[in-house]
Amino acid sequence: MINRVVLVGRLTRDPELRRTASGNSVCSFGIAVDNRQKNPDGTRGTTFITCACFQQAADNMVKFTRKGALVGVEGRLNQRNFVRQDGSKGSVIEVLCDSVQFLEPKGNSEESVPVFDDQPVESTDSKNLDALDLPDDDLPF
Repeated sequence: MINRVVLVGRLTRDPELRRTASGNSVCSFGIAVDNRQKNPDGTRGTTFITCACFQQAADNMVKFTRKGALVGVEGRLNQRNFVRQDGSKGSVIEVLCDSVQFLEPKGNSEESVPVFDDQPVESTDSKNLDALDLPDDDLPF
């Protein structure tokens, strides 16, 4: 059987770190993933997915990400059953992450993602790349 999930999305809230009784780190977070198919009104829907990661990945999530950060996760689906305080039973499906990739530089989030017009913007602090004297054999492309 195959149970593999790969997702790219933005954090819906700041990651929450907990510790197990044995001291292991557990981080839970949610990501928002855009749907490929458009709704009848022409907009794209969003799917909200609960995720969890463990150990060093959990510590890094809390240390380096926050709400709005773009992340890629790889893991497996897990269904967890529980009993609520009122005695009713509940179930949740979540992604247990084997790997979490931070897909934008530290400090960037959705709030700080620039919006570009169709007009090109010239940067005053950019360097003239034509002035570089490199042989073509040294270029990686």
